[in-house]
Amino acid sequence: MHWADKVAEELLSRGKKHRIATGITPSGHIHLGNLREMLTADVVRRAVEDRGGKAEMVYIADTFDPLRKRYPFLPEEYEKYVGMPLSEIPCPCGGHENYAEHFLEPFLESLEILGIDVEVKKADEMYRKGEYVQEIKTSLREKEKIKKILEEVTGKKCDESWSPFMPLCESCGRINSTRVVDFDDSGVYYVCECGHEGKASYRGGGKLGWRIDWPARWKILGITCEPMGKDHAAAGGSYDTGKLLAKEVFGIEPPYPIVYEWIHLKGVGAMKSSKGIVVPVREIVEVLPPEIVRYIIIRSKPERHIDFDPSSLLDLVDEFEEAYARGDRSVELSLVKSVRYCRVPFRHLVVVGQIAGWNPDRVVEILKRTGYEIDVEDVRRRLKYAEKWLSRFAPDRLKFEIRDVEELNVKFDEEELEFLRRFAEAMKEGMNASDLHNLVYEIAKDTGLKPGKAFKAIYKAIVGKSYGPRAGYFMESLGVEWVKDRFLRIVEMNS
Repeated sequence: MHWADKVAEELLSRGKKHRIATGITPSGHIHLGNLREMLTADVVRRAVEDRGGKAEMVYIADTFDPLRKRYPFLPEEYEKYVGMPLSEIPCPCGGHENYAEHFLEPFLESLEILGIDVEVKKADEMYRKGEYVQEIKTSLREKEKIKKILEEVTGKKCDESWSPFMPLCESCGRINSTRVVDFDDSGVYYVCECGHEGKASYRGGGKLGWRIDWPARWKILGITCEPMGKDHAAAGGSYDTGKLLAKEVFGIEPPYPIVYEWIHLKGVGAMKSSKGIVVPVREIVEVLPPEIVRYIIIRSKPERHIDFDPSSLLDLVDEFEEAYARGDRSVELSLVKSVRYCRVPFRHLVVVGQIAGWNPDRVVEILKRTGYEIDVEDVRRRLKYAEKWLSRFAPDRLKFEIRDVEELNVKFDEEELEFLRRFAEAMKEGMNASDLHNLVYEIAKDTGLKPGKAFKAIYKAIVGKSYGPRAGYFMESLGVEWVKDRFLRIVEMNS
């Protein structure tokens, strides 16, 4: 049974209707690591619905969180905005309403491409609309109880001036430099490090601290399930405090937790926006079909960490295509809409696309000539991604350009020329990839050439490098007559 189906069964044993929450702070590029939370929620939603239950998904963008520091990707002038809510900071590019929207917009576009149907809630709007008013008042009244829970669970003493509420200073605009001194039904009284004394409204005049905000939103939004990173689920972490606050302060049952591991950028470490270790979601959905992006995450149990290596994605795509042919559940949950994969590997499209100069009509012609049964719509769709992936992520060894013979800047020794001549003479129209591959070994043996050197001679003659795509398929795609003519011309030019 797929891990998502197991979670769905557990949820349905608790009730037939569910609200699954996700939350990501748009303080930097929202990356593939963040996407794991969204896709974990989405695939569980699908699994619940597949079993006859009802489920909906809510994404809370933590737009009212303060900018914690000036991140490396920000200009020096952003130093002055540290401590201010993300929704109140200017957009870095000047094209969005504020800082938070700058990072939210491309992410939300990506969710649409990935087929993730989600209700979007922005924290600053929730606070301003008064959705948190009752929970803020409850938290202030229950300050001592909350403080005791936090201290017992975390093992850390709260400061004497600690408060569950963080007022927004109306003078300096910061939300992390104020201290609550009193409150009544009309608002919260505070003093700020900037010297200002004021009164904050319950509607947008500040926010609850994270460990209190989380269980408060569970109650406000009726959340029954939520994926969370392993840091939140660690002993003494925010889920441990959250579930106690949910029961003892807000009077609700905490949501079912789905704990997930990080996605690591291979050779670099866990993806972190604050350190610039990211592959933005918007970037990855431009170079890979949405079902492949989903499969990267859905195929692994949430508790397993994922090593993401953009340069070796062809192996993952190979795995997806094999699983598609088997009708694998991970593939079923990965598909965004009805697509028909024909039996042309993505890996082969990368090769044929380069041969054809990315002309889709020429690609279709080559594929038909080489015996593939194709779905033209599928080929055209995936060809666009193949071109973008090759340009953005592919290692140099997969890239090639077929130049005129006169432009090849390589030298051939006598053994290589003899091999090319005899190989060309032995080629026959109608040979397929397997025939051509076997012929390399046959002619190499006859000429006393090591197979490795024989393959290098072929690649040198076609692309001017000592390596290239799988030789049999490569030559079949180029056409027997074309390859034969090219090899004989090279022999003639070097004689």
